[in-house]
Formats: sequence, structure tokens, C-alpha cells
Amino acid sequence: MRIGEIAALVGVTTRAIRHYHHVGLLPEPERRTNGYRAYSVRDAVLLARVRRLTELGLGLDEVRDVLADEAGRDLTEVLEELDADLARQEAEIGDRRERLAALLAAGPGETEALSPALAALLAKAPRTASPSAAKDREHLTLLEAAGSGGRELYAALGPLADDPAVLALYERLDELAEAPTDDPRIPALAADLVAAVPDEVFAAIPAEGPAATGFQEALLAEYTPAQAQVLRRVMAAFAHRSRG
Repeated sequence: MRIGEIAALVGVTTRAIRHYHHVGLLPEPERRTNGYRAYSVRDAVLLARVRRLTELGLGLDEVRDVLADEAGRDLTEVLEELDADLARQEAEIGDRRERLAALLAAGPGETEALSPALAALLAKAPRTASPSAAKDREHLTLLEAAGSGGRELYAALGPLADDPAVLALYERLDELAEAPTDDPRIPALAADLVAAVPDEVFAAIPAEGPAATGFQEALLAEYTPAQAQVLRRVMAAFAHRSRG
């Protein structure tokens, strides 16, 4: 490939490629007898890696360190990693387009940008005046906005969405709004919640990022002390189960 061809393939400018050559980030390829550089597939893979790392915000010195750590890797392994990365980007773009389509299809005044997967999950849930149920809806919307929601989580929640027994659990949590933190109903409700929520739900929530400790503490702050006691017991139970 010539420099214009590899630039078009990877999506960078020929000026950028020449700069990478100048700073020693991209080795100069051999030149043909006509004087043109002859780039290989490996050159294209390396250039694509440089582009991805710089798009992530790494400086050129940091990119050089990353590439040095990856020196000697098999070409197939690098290509597979790049293909997986492109697949991830493709999925993210697909999700964003679905949200955009939902916005475009929304009626006047409907501004909540829910993905079709989350919208379908919430549509399954029966109407209720439960404040606790309303909080759960808000938390799911927040998780999705922060990038911590997803089809796996919504699929795990599917069986719970239209289960009448779940409404009863919400109502029991609502009843603790004015209760003291030593209310005898707290342990029983926590145990029933743990029994009702499948492990797959908690497994589908990332262990890091917005769904981790900071998010959990912010979530608990929205409940009264007695209600928060219930949820702390539930979180502790599932944390213990995941370690086991």
C-alpha cells in the first residue's frame, strides 16, 4: 500500500503518518524502486492501534510505551483484538442510533432518551403508585445514561418486571418509610428481596464505574434510614454470594 492508501484505510491523514514517522512512533517502511513507501498489513494494524490509543486521550509518549509492551505479539492476535474493538464500537453506535430513533419517534414533550430494550422492560411493569418502584425506574434510567445498563441486565430483570410478588415487596419497602432502623420487619424484607432477585441481575451490573460504591451510596441516600437498612442487607448478601 502507498501512504494515501493506508491513510484512507485506517482513517488518518498522510500528514499524521509522516509525523509518526518523524517522531519514531511508526517505523519507516521500505521504499520501492520508484521511491514510494510500501506499507504492509502489519503497518496498517500498527497505525490503527496508534489511532485508537490517541483517540482514547493518550499522548504520543504514552502510546509509544503501550506499543513497546505489545512488541512481538502475533499478527493474528492483534487483528482479532482490533476486530473485537470494532465490534464493540459498532454495538455502541447501534445502541446510540436506537436511542436516537426512540427520541425521533417520541411525541411532543417526551424527552426521556431510553433505549428500546429499557423502554420494553419498563413497559412490562404494571402501573403502580409505589415510591420505591418509581425510584427503581429512575435508577435504571441513570445506569443506562451512565453506560452501566444494557441488554444483559434488562434481560435478567425481565422476569421480575411483571411479577405481582415484586409489587408486594415494593409496598413493604414503602411501609418502612417512617419506621425506625431497628424495626423487626427489616430482616425479613431483606431476606425476601434477596430470594426474589436472581443472581444474574447483580452479575450484569459492572463491578466498577457508576454502579460501584459511589453509585450505591448515592442510591441509599435517597431512602429513609429504615429502607436503607433493608437495601444494605441486600447488597451485603449479594456481595457475600459473589465472593463465594
